[in-house]
Amino acid sequence: MSDELMHQVKHFIINTLRSEGLTVHDLDPDQPLFEDGLGLDSVDALQLAVGMEHAFGVVVPDAAVAAQVFRSVRTMAEYIELHSC
Repeated sequence: MSDELMHQVKHFIINTLRSEGLTVHDLDPDQPLFEDGLGLDSVDALQLAVGMEHAFGVVVPDAAVAAQVFRSVRTMAEYIELHSC
């Protein structure tokens, strides 16, 4: 996985969730996005899923897949890399 893709995913998360004050340097690629990590919730996951389809052309088909994809920045980037056209 390229550093460029990781950087794009970080920007995507910040822009999609409108996380003011958060920078790409604040996001550790392996930090959990939910609960004790970044503290995202189910509404955030929905926003990310819809946004990923528009930004990267990648569909997250259901909640079970979403739980795996949205574990961290790294898992998002890996999913995008594997499923992009």
